[in-house]
Amino acid sequence: MTEMSTGISTAGVRATRHTTFSGVTLCMAATFLLSMAAQAGEVSIHTDFDGGSLGQVERVSETHFRCKVKGEVDQDGRNRQASWYYFRVDGAKGQSLTLDMIDLPGEYNYRPVAGAITARTLPFYSEDQKTWKQVEATEFLTDVPLLRLRLTPHAQRIWIAHTPPYTIRDLTRLLSEFNNHSALRQQTIGRSVGGRDLVLLTITDERVSQSKKKVIWLMFRQHAWESGSSWTGEGALRFLLSSDPIAKQIRRETIFKIFPMSDPDGVARGGVRFNAHGYDLNRNWDAVDDEKMPEIAAQRKAVLEWVDAGNHVDIFLSLHNTETSEYVEGPPDAGERYRSLMTRFSQLLSDSKRFAPTKSAQFTAVSTTVDKPGRMNVYQGLYRDRKLPAFLIEQMIVKHPELGRQPTTEDRRQFGVDLVRAMWRAVKIG
Repeated sequence: MTEMSTGISTAGVRATRHTTFSGVTLCMAATFLLSMAAQAGEVSIHTDFDGGSLGQVERVSETHFRCKVKGEVDQDGRNRQASWYYFRVDGAKGQSLTLDMIDLPGEYNYRPVAGAITARTLPFYSEDQKTWKQVEATEFLTDVPLLRLRLTPHAQRIWIAHTPPYTIRDLTRLLSEFNNHSALRQQTIGRSVGGRDLVLLTITDERVSQSKKKVIWLMFRQHAWESGSSWTGEGALRFLLSSDPIAKQIRRETIFKIFPMSDPDGVARGGVRFNAHGYDLNRNWDAVDDEKMPEIAAQRKAVLEWVDAGNHVDIFLSLHNTETSEYVEGPPDAGERYRSLMTRFSQLLSDSKRFAPTKSAQFTAVSTTVDKPGRMNVYQGLYRDRKLPAFLIEQMIVKHPELGRQPTTEDRRQFGVDLVRAMWRAVKIG
């Protein structure tokens, strides 16, 4: 085995070290050696960047690698999820690369699963970390299981990911564009296990009285691997803060409260669906712990303080990605008013060419797979605590029946526009 998942080249040089040696840092030496290796045609694999993740890498030949998907387990060492990889290949230009993604099986809700990476979950690659294209030449071996990627890059350096990544840097860049926008207010409501800010955004036209405004809450990126939800969040923000006449009307009539990145630690380390202590941030809304899961504690507190201060919530939505399904769901026993709202919202959402429900909107009970607290998700928890009209959307990452291909970053951004308009119309009618 040749360990390359932390930025170690095949020449054995660790590129992140900075000890001074004879007036030249080893970091500079490593950069030089990596450059020389790349010029010589040597291929190396790295994850030493924001969101990067890969397990051990075995070199089969000069251009063939077996790459373990790192995966993560929960606080009990169970429910292994291997649904994220993101790495860089140096020395790639003109090389006929074969990359085998392995170590895929795991558990979901305490039941064994073959894995989230399948023949249908084709990865993406980029030559600049901005424009992402699908890897077309793939092969899936079910008996291993193994997803084999074949490509011959035109660039010396490429990045490969399960889905197009969306990092903290992307969100920071987005928010910096709108720093001086009069309709946007940013606040830090708490900090993650790793000390990163948990941000809540408020978007509304503050020149208009808030007394009669509808209130919509949106939550993105509870699970770190679900980068598509962040691309949708970016589309939603850009539209809401745009000069579009409909966007201006929405700001006059509505208050949007948005959690743009619910698990910043997981996004930074290339995680899956658990925080640094192993807690699933879309479970455990019935077992909140300020120290073990400060992300849930801060987000829950922000919502409940808003309600307990005498404000209302017309709809709350958490957006997610999954492999092959697409649907809307809400809490059980929600009553006719909330059922009508979900039906109306689902019908409006179906007008989007970027949403193709694989089943009807439904209300679901809390999982009883394990007889202990910690199975309640965000919409179930908020309904239990304050009877809020809270829902969840899952969107598929495989080939989309409406699009005829896997969704791109632009598809996700455009769905953000569709989502905002559907939510606004649903509460406006109601």
